[in-house]
Amino acid sequence: MAFSFSLTAFVHPQLRHVVGKMSLFDTILFYVVHLLDKFDLWHRLPVLLGLAYLGLRRHLHQRYNLLHVGKVNGKKYDTEEFSYRTADGTCNHPVDHLVGSHGTFFGRNMPPSTSTYGLLEPHPATVATKLLERRKCTDCGSQLNMIGCAWVQFMIHDWNDHMEDTEQVELRAPEDVAAGCPLKSFKFFKTRKVPTDSPDLKFGHLNSRTPWWDGSVIYGNNKEGMIRVRTFKDGKLRVSGDGLLEHDDNGIPISGDVRNNWAGFSLLQALFMKEHNAICDVLKEHYPEFDDEKLYRHARLTTSAVIAKIHTLDLSIELAKTDTVVAGTRINWYGLLGKKIKDLLGPKFGPILSGLVGLKRPRDHGTPYSLTEEFVSVYRMHSLLPDKIVLRDLKSTTSEDKSLPIQEEIPMTEMIGKEGEKSLSKIGIEQMLVSMGHQSCGAATMWNYPTWMRNLVPHDIDGEERADLVDMAALEIYRDRERGIPRYNEFRRNLLMIPISKWEDLTDDEEVIEALREVYGDDVEKLDLQVGLHAEKKIKGFAISETAFNIFLLIASRRLEADRFFTTNFNARTYTEKGFEWVNKTETLKDVIDRHFPEMTEKYMRCTSAFAVWNSDPNPRRYLPLYLRPAT
Repeated sequence: MAFSFSLTAFVHPQLRHVVGKMSLFDTILFYVVHLLDKFDLWHRLPVLLGLAYLGLRRHLHQRYNLLHVGKVNGKKYDTEEFSYRTADGTCNHPVDHLVGSHGTFFGRNMPPSTSTYGLLEPHPATVATKLLERRKCTDCGSQLNMIGCAWVQFMIHDWNDHMEDTEQVELRAPEDVAAGCPLKSFKFFKTRKVPTDSPDLKFGHLNSRTPWWDGSVIYGNNKEGMIRVRTFKDGKLRVSGDGLLEHDDNGIPISGDVRNNWAGFSLLQALFMKEHNAICDVLKEHYPEFDDEKLYRHARLTTSAVIAKIHTLDLSIELAKTDTVVAGTRINWYGLLGKKIKDLLGPKFGPILSGLVGLKRPRDHGTPYSLTEEFVSVYRMHSLLPDKIVLRDLKSTTSEDKSLPIQEEIPMTEMIGKEGEKSLSKIGIEQMLVSMGHQSCGAATMWNYPTWMRNLVPHDIDGEERADLVDMAALEIYRDRERGIPRYNEFRRNLLMIPISKWEDLTDDEEVIEALREVYGDDVEKLDLQVGLHAEKKIKGFAISETAFNIFLLIASRRLEADRFFTTNFNARTYTEKGFEWVNKTETLKDVIDRHFPEMTEKYMRCTSAFAVWNSDPNPRRYLPLYLRPAT
């Protein structure tokens, strides 16, 4: 106790209360993490020390930032009988068939907000108009392209969407900002609030998607969705002759998730439906005894794993591009010993040395798997969307730096919904993919929320347009408050991060500070999470905030280690030899593109990752081994 007391004085006053709730071991780890945070050091450390910091912080989050919502009411089942991903996400957890299935509760990373501020304090339309709305489109340079932007939505539609209530809310813009709001008022449905029958968290919200990394964005979230996308021949999915999605009689694309779609999102759905079908062809060739159902099941397992691997080893690195994060993501999949050792000897040496993928049994750290309310909030990245899509002329002679002349600029409003599907059909999959590869996406920063999204036609779960337009910027502020997401400072305290005491702790930008003071006064506790994430000073190489990154640090690991198809059943017996080989030989999105468009990347891509701007410089060759490198 004397040890704990003597060090408490070094802890930020607003975090001292957490020390008494921790074991002695965790208290020591917290002091180490907190000391590095106080001096803003972890990302400046050599790679191995930076990895140690991330490991300690992840451990603390696993102990103190996983809260279960609702009761576990499922039953045991025969995992051998269900050796495939089900239509609705059931039978994935090893002992409870309902955990992580369609229609289950969102979990939490922290208790609901204790703030006394009202839902309209300050008004969401005021926050949207004065702090979020785009003044001019700020891009993120060569770090992340429009494929990366579309990929973010591709993954969100795989993981989470809140079930809605039947009661509507109307937001009316205050008089002082109404003139600057495209919608003076708008209506939307409340988030459905469901009793949990639990004394700790009495109410929760239900997820209308399956939170597992199971490819439900292309396969559907239930039996009806699955039936819709299947051909029921050779295990394949429905894809049109031009390689894009098929459409029903109402012009709605036929895919696993069709809500609030745009052309780039549909493109990725089509690409991975092609991937699924290519896997079916290989499986049928090597296992002619497989019927349609077996081909479908094994191809789905393989495609889902490819998607998860690309996100882990490719996209995540582009979002937070430092050597330490590169090493951390590779350790998640392959372990410290690396791919060659794991391929040679298998996952025999535990999660640190051999990675989370292939563990003997899933790990949920005592909290049944779900995705969380806070994860949904930090993944709000609509500022990545541009105002227009820049089409490149593929018929032009490619220059030495693989840049292409601009053929046409299409407003984003013509690329969403049914109109977007028509535009994509005219453009074609190859020109759209190359064009998105050459275009930088927007930056996650202040005053960069697309204006066209403040006057948006939303879709229902069936992809049909709704009658009421919405202001998405204002709606997202409201949604966080409605769902009890703590505001920025409370959010950071709950993540064991140092809170801000004044606006200058958040940012050095005087214009931003002045704007924050105009909306929130000097009350830093009132700052909305979304605004804080966009205003926060970013670590060099990060396209996202450190606050958001710490949620990713926890959930990115959890999506792999809690899933039996990435742990116990990640093997050739479950996936088939050829399916398992397919996953192991695929490392990046470039591998998938090369498979279906063999000449595309060679002809048009200069960079290393397909998520970076394609005519940017490739990653420089580094001779010092990754783990021995100093800070990036």
